[in-house]
Amino acid sequence: MKNKAVLLLSCPDHSGLVAKISNFIHHIGGNITGLDEHVDINENVFFLRVAWDNIAGEISRNELIRLFTPLANSMDARWEIKLLSDKMRAAVYVSKFDHCIQELLWRYSNDELNIEIPLVISNHEMMRQLCENYQIPYYYKPRTAGNKIAEEQSELELLSDHKIDFIILARYMQVLTQRFVETYKERIINIHHSFLPAFMGGDPYKQAFSRGVKIIGATSHFVTEILDDGPIIEQDVIRISHRDSVRDLKRKGRDLERSVLLKAIQLYSEHRILLHNKKTIIFE
Repeated sequence: MKNKAVLLLSCPDHSGLVAKISNFIHHIGGNITGLDEHVDINENVFFLRVAWDNIAGEISRNELIRLFTPLANSMDARWEIKLLSDKMRAAVYVSKFDHCIQELLWRYSNDELNIEIPLVISNHEMMRQLCENYQIPYYYKPRTAGNKIAEEQSELELLSDHKIDFIILARYMQVLTQRFVETYKERIINIHHSFLPAFMGGDPYKQAFSRGVKIIGATSHFVTEILDDGPIIEQDVIRISHRDSVRDLKRKGRDLERSVLLKAIQLYSEHRILLHNKKTIIFE
């Protein structure tokens, strides 16, 4: 991935867009290794992800941005160029539940994720030993009604010091303030233990059990100022029956939560997600 670049782009749709972008990549000595596109015919919007190898030699990200800007301006495009060799730096937030962070750190230790994890932040001490086993710095940051603003500021400074690109909420059972969310707008990924938009808020497994549903799910989404309402990245479901207790639902749901969160992180770190209004365009 040393020389591999990725372009994510959306713009008003018109003919010749793919040809123009392909010609640009050819002109700078690139070889396209993956291209996926989508057109929203209702809104007349074109979406694209294209990856290429810089076979003519290494070109810096800043130089790629400079070269592509005139073409992007002519398309009236929203766009970004990333290098897959530039691993994104993620801060992980966790509370008392360990299943998601266990899976995350295990996959991370096996080099299965294109990210760096410089630190873990928690409002409990319970995950310290786990993180230290993986040699990841652990910061205990308890939040209360009385210290929330000051503690949040301390955390933001810590994230800035570590040059954090995005945040993973691995079952972090705290509501983030609007200020915090705005600071990392569209860069906070959460896992919610229901198939959103069903059963928002607290204790969704108990809600699902009370309604007698036959399917439960898990949802990974971007965090917004409205609880459990951000653009959805990934979801999965599993069937249940009247024989399952709330405890059974939680047990089955944990497997979904782990896999759904990991898939969302993979999609985000490989630059396969485009946001449009309240939805995501996913290029797998």
